[in-house]
Amino acid sequence: MVRLGVEQQQQNNKAGIETTSSSELLITDFLNFLNASPTAFHAVDESKKRLKAAGFEQISEKEDWNLQVGKKYFFTRNYSTIVAFAIGNKYVAGNGFHIVGAHTDSPALKLKPISKVVKGGYLEVGVQTYGGGLWHTWFDRDLTVAGRVMIKEKKDGSVSYLHRLVRIQEPIMRVPTLAIHLDRGTDGFKVNTQTHLVPVLATSIKAELNKVAVESRGEDCGSKSSESTADNKKHHSLLLQLLAAQLGCGPNDICDFELQLCDTQPSIVAGAMKEFIFSGRLDNLCMSFCSLKALIESLSSESSLDDETGVRMVALFDHEEVGSSSAQGAGSPAMVDALSRITNSFSSSDSKLLQKAVQRSFLVSADMAHALHPNYMDKHEENHQPKLHGGFVIKHNANQRYATNSVTSFIFREIAERHNLPIQDFVVRNDVGCGSTIGPILASGVGIRTVDVGAPQLSMHSIREMCGVDDVQHSYEHLKAYFEEFSKLDAEITVDI
Repeated sequence: MVRLGVEQQQQNNKAGIETTSSSELLITDFLNFLNASPTAFHAVDESKKRLKAAGFEQISEKEDWNLQVGKKYFFTRNYSTIVAFAIGNKYVAGNGFHIVGAHTDSPALKLKPISKVVKGGYLEVGVQTYGGGLWHTWFDRDLTVAGRVMIKEKKDGSVSYLHRLVRIQEPIMRVPTLAIHLDRGTDGFKVNTQTHLVPVLATSIKAELNKVAVESRGEDCGSKSSESTADNKKHHSLLLQLLAAQLGCGPNDICDFELQLCDTQPSIVAGAMKEFIFSGRLDNLCMSFCSLKALIESLSSESSLDDETGVRMVALFDHEEVGSSSAQGAGSPAMVDALSRITNSFSSSDSKLLQKAVQRSFLVSADMAHALHPNYMDKHEENHQPKLHGGFVIKHNANQRYATNSVTSFIFREIAERHNLPIQDFVVRNDVGCGSTIGPILASGVGIRTVDVGAPQLSMHSIREMCGVDDVQHSYEHLKAYFEEFSKLDAEITVDI
């Protein structure tokens, strides 16, 4: 448990003893990360801030890289994927990469290119489903919008265009359910994602009154344009006004955006024993946080990289929930590009060095796992029932939906045993379909040894998920140990090939 017992807290308070444990600090940090990351863009932005604070230097894929051993770097792609790495002081070109891969995206409702919907005296917002969400959980929630906005900026007679992150804090939308009195069907509640899943923004009459009031006052939400309150053909003027007010620009300065709905309820520690975390986007921000935190903390001392022969890396990809086939997904060349550029930065004379490096590398594909559900026990295979607080789950699948094999499983399990960390195994039932991760995509695309793992959770793909507090601690400690010890452990393994 994270929180101390009441009696112990009282005794410590009387004695003037600081009661904040390392576990409490970790969980508080995790909640801060979750609450700062309503979208993949925000998750990357928060990761970027943490990396800079830890001494990582930002580099660009558009420029030449001047890398040095013992240094720490990161780059972003589309601002929704981020790759960070630290080069060991004993690294030479051709040595391996020790990678943890996760993803920044979660199932969500994203605004359509033309979102303006008017029906029955209501202003509604057209959305499209992203990923395989449990869409019934999005009903009757206090919703807002967040994402990336392209804006036009005029300064000193010149015009420039830039992207800005935006998040409206207060709830401005809701997807109301139909009253049970009007839905007496025997088949139960079934969601039609086209017709039912349309959030209400306002009533038409109130929106019209707001428009008249704004025009009569000559207000423009920060812009000098006189046409800012004119009807917009693609989006409700009211929505654009709210976004402009948040961004400090005019509605007409908004050129385009990528916005999604998100819950306004913050992430919290909960449960009668304060043993759970209730939050959206645990899949997969929990693994993103733990991997990033593990990398940063594995480099906390000045001598951390003195004996390191490899490159420690975290890669957080976008678009995993929709197959990873994008310029910034795990199916893109992003990983190979990074490995190649790092290798070639230290030697360009041997064209086979990258292939050698890949065969000496290791990837931990970290994506949340399905914990045993007490109300649906039959959904799990009898001998493979991961429990909350039970530590990392190693995922196996004979049909290669997961990339784990006996060697990669052993390596990850051995790290757990050396640090007395719990470990579990998962195999899906033969009569149930198996999901997948970025693991097989990177294993097949890069040729890297891979183990698929994840912390156990319930309510996966709901707007409000839950996991165990202890498993965040276990995951962080496990990944930190992996970064610190993999080079030595891998050297002890002899595989006859």
